[in-house]
Amino acid sequence: MDVVSWVRGFLGGNMEIMASLACFLFLFFRFRRWDGLPTSWPALCVNTGRMHDWLTELLHAAGMSYVMRRRWGLPVDVLVTADPANVAHVLSANFDNYPKGARYNTVFSVLGDGIFNADGESWSFQRRKAHALLSDAGFRAAVAANTARKLDEGLVPLLDGLATSGTTVDLQDVFMRLTFDLTAMFVFGIDPGCLAADFPHVPFAAAIDDTEEVLVYRYVTPVPWVKLQSYLNIGHRQKMSKARRVLDASIAELVSLRRQRAANSTCEAGTDLLTSYMACQAEVGKVGAEFDRFLRDTTLNLVFAGRDTTSSALSWFFWLLSNHPDVEAKILAELLENPPASGAGHHRTTAELTRLVYLHAALSESLRLYPPLPFQYKSVARPDTLPSGATVGPSWVVIIPFYSMGRMEAVWGKDCLEFRPERWLTAEGRFRHEPSHKFVAFNMRPRTCLGKDLAYAQMKAVVAAVVPRFQLEVAAGAAARPKPKLSPILHMKDGLEVRVHKR
Repeated sequence: MDVVSWVRGFLGGNMEIMASLACFLFLFFRFRRWDGLPTSWPALCVNTGRMHDWLTELLHAAGMSYVMRRRWGLPVDVLVTADPANVAHVLSANFDNYPKGARYNTVFSVLGDGIFNADGESWSFQRRKAHALLSDAGFRAAVAANTARKLDEGLVPLLDGLATSGTTVDLQDVFMRLTFDLTAMFVFGIDPGCLAADFPHVPFAAAIDDTEEVLVYRYVTPVPWVKLQSYLNIGHRQKMSKARRVLDASIAELVSLRRQRAANSTCEAGTDLLTSYMACQAEVGKVGAEFDRFLRDTTLNLVFAGRDTTSSALSWFFWLLSNHPDVEAKILAELLENPPASGAGHHRTTAELTRLVYLHAALSESLRLYPPLPFQYKSVARPDTLPSGATVGPSWVVIIPFYSMGRMEAVWGKDCLEFRPERWLTAEGRFRHEPSHKFVAFNMRPRTCLGKDLAYAQMKAVVAAVVPRFQLEVAAGAAARPKPKLSPILHMKDGLEVRVHKR
């Protein structure tokens, strides 16, 4: 059969496929600007697999801000900006004009009215309560003790066994298990035992993974298709429904268990967030099912925040170390020069961790390049003009890609793509603090991450426990650079397969 005949036969037998392809190509090229930049959803769809890098390239070409107009699949006009002045205006100076909005709350409805979705008084109340507990000396001591125990009894023995056997392991999975246990301990006061040698399946953790996958899918999928899936309860809608049932049942069980413990007069007062929220029922002003819903939403949001952000940050950090042995050597030298005080065991106190300045710089540099939350989504309440001169209307959405901000030459200099912890140090070796509208890994006031200090302390504790004992080598055959997963959290798409060696 000659080529021409085959082509004719293929076209004749696949008219629906070819018509769909023709429509897609028409839309893709129709909605491109004369300067070659895309203007709408088709380009977004084509680049879904490399979303963060595509947005970075787009903003480089457009001058750090870019407008995608409301056409064919995009329900609203969208301003994407990595301009620090715009970021400061949206996230701080004119904060009240940029709520999460109905679209955000619809997509993230699984989080309910927790701190991520809440605005106004509900958000203020939850933030006050979380801040009060995170500032409590007893709570901080309990978190430090739980972290030390989990490292001694979980992470270090696990890595030691892997080093002996020579077996490779997905380090990202290990860190997600570790941080899930630690987060469950300070949110619920219960250790679920996710980090065990047999890597048990934990439905609660698996449901969180499924939920995150669906959340971003809803952002990049045309609204009509999302509505059709919802109506038919198929595809990602069905997956989300199953995950939500598991999340609800898991939290209900944990709340019930905590109530049973609280009813036992022999139990000590809990140093966990759930106990703190349960004690303020009168202040919340809810009873029965409404109060249970409040507990579900608040704790679920905190589990999402605590587990995924820290595990993501640690995964990218150790991948960067594997590619920068000079940085690893400096961190190791600093750890050896600043050992724990005598009698403190293998673990450093909070004050001793604070003295690890180069490690703090290296973690900050990793967070600059690979922020666990790669973007921020805001609606527009009233018309506004941003410092860059861009104007937005009340039906608009503003997206701030934190991932792209760390890669803007105008913000971080010509070496913005390099992993260089020294950029965070002064000539005297002190840590150089950058303004939050430039370094946005922990958001900025008034929504600055309450767990920032806790996250740094936990990451330092993990590094201090691992680096002096083990060298982690990325397994042969792994990608030169892991691909980010399409998720609200910057996870690695295929994990991080490593081989563990004892030092």
